[in-house]
This record gives sequence, structure tokens and C-alpha cells, in this order.
Amino acid sequence: MSTATIPSSPAERAAAVRAFNRFYTRRIGVLNEQLLQAGFSLPESRLLWELAHHDGVSAATLSRELDLDPGYLSRLLASLKERRLVQAERAADDGRQQVLRLTAAGREAFAPLNDRSQQQSAALLGALPEPGQQKLLQALRTIESLLGEGADEVPVVLRPHRAGDIGWTISRHGALYAQEYGWDARFEALVGHIASAFLEQYEPAREAFWIADRGGQPLGSVCVVQARNEETNAVEPGIAQLRLLLVEPSARGLGLGKRLAAECDRFARAAGYERIRLWTQSNLVAARGIYAALGYELVGSEPHHSFGHDLVAENWEKAL
Repeated sequence: MSTATIPSSPAERAAAVRAFNRFYTRRIGVLNEQLLQAGFSLPESRLLWELAHHDGVSAATLSRELDLDPGYLSRLLASLKERRLVQAERAADDGRQQVLRLTAAGREAFAPLNDRSQQQSAALLGALPEPGQQKLLQALRTIESLLGEGADEVPVVLRPHRAGDIGWTISRHGALYAQEYGWDARFEALVGHIASAFLEQYEPAREAFWIADRGGQPLGSVCVVQARNEETNAVEPGIAQLRLLLVEPSARGLGLGKRLAAECDRFARAAGYERIRLWTQSNLVAARGIYAALGYELVGSEPHHSFGHDLVAENWEKAL
């Protein structure tokens, strides 16, 4: 599903998640009876995997980690014990507790299940070219970081740009502003021009570009450059310019926009600039709120028709 078609209502979003679940279970063959040819149900197969990778674990831990009802888990374990695949032993450090382990027969039964799963995943990836594999693996990491335990604890870092980040910034500006404001491709072209100029004229001591990153997933961007005359491209001494501020919808509300803009202020001040300026539009309410909160002042505005809409451009500045 592309970002431009993300449903807006809770009911539509829930339906989209359910549709993905149906697609993915069908794609990986969860409902394929061939997976059961070894004589194990899916819950039993998962239990064998857990016991193969966590030797000496208690039933209480398994119930908690797998979010299984203790009674249901007990029945599953009883079935595996009857087949002599799992055994219970007293814990070495607490004789009152029992821990579970696979028997030799259990490990022998698990081996083909594990091999089949490994082959299946390899085939799924192998059907994609290398760029597609990279995108899929990144998407999996994103899902795990957002839905896994402690997802909110993954820190968001502001890191310098690296290969591929500028292209991501152009793409996301184009997609998000088309989705949220209906701006046409000329806006993406403008962002591409700004980003290209940054790369071509980049002076590390005077300019910087940051990506807000959580677990390898870009969540936002911003850069600070030397202000230049639009007609001659000559540097305007002592003046920095904030550009390309963006925060992904999924990361809004975390204070990232203000954090990115404040980083530009910090860098510009340390680099010896006397003032910092920016150009925005009057309808970008959230961005304007960030600038005002950081002490920027509106110094001029002008109506114009751009990107397929009647807009009001605004110039903001701040003394450093």
C-alpha cells in the first residue's frame, strides 16, 4: 500500500491491517496443509521452536512470551510430552520449579520443521531482486520496532546525511505534500533542486543535513545552508537558511519537528552565523507553530500561485 492511499478512518485502517494479514498468511502458506505433513499444528510447531531456542524455560514464561492461555498451553505441552518430544525437569536453582526441554526425539522432529521454514523464507526473498529484498527487510524491521515490546523505547537520533538520504527526502516531500495538500509535481521538482544544490555546494563547516532516525528508519529531515541571493547565487554573509524540514506522519507528536529545527539553530550559532532565515507557506500551520516557538519572527509575506494552488509565501527570521 502506498503512502498516498493510507486510509484515514480507524475502521478503514483496521480493515487494511486485516487485509494485509490475509495476504501475508496466504503468501507464506500458513494455511497450506503441506506445512502440517509432519503431524504438528502451528501452535505445536511454535512451541518446538521456542524450546529449541530457549533450553530450560518454564511453562509460565512460555505462556507469557507467547501470550497463550495457561490451560491451552498445558494441553499443548501434554500432547508433546505424550509423544516423548518434551520433558519436564526440576530447575537447578529452585527445586520447586520445573523447566521444559526438548528430548532427543523432540530435536529430531524439530529439525525438518526448521529446515522447511528456512527454505520457505529463502524462497520468498529469492523471488525478489536485491533492492526489493532490502526494502522488504527494512519494512519488517519497521513493523517489529513499532509493534514489538519496548517499541517506544527505541531512541530517535539525529544523524548526518549519508548515501540515499537526499533521495529519500525528495521522495517523501513529494509524496506527503501531494497527499496532504494536493501540491503537484512542481513542488517535488523544487525540493529536488534545493537538495541537488545542497550536495553540489556543500561546505561541511558551514552547512549540515540531518535525518531523524529510529532503528534505521528515517522519520524526518532538515538542513541548514548558507543563505544565497536567488538571482546571483552569491552567499549572503552572516545569514544561514533552514530548509527541507519534514516529519513523517507516524512520528508526529514526538516533538521531532522542533528538535530538528532547534538543531539547525544550534549549528548555525556554533558556525558563527548572525541570523537564520526560512521560507514557508501560510497554510503549513504546524511548521509555523514550531518556528514561532523557537523565536522566529515573520518578516514578510507574498501571495503567489505555485504547485497548482494559490498560496501565501512567508519569510521568517531569527537573530542568533
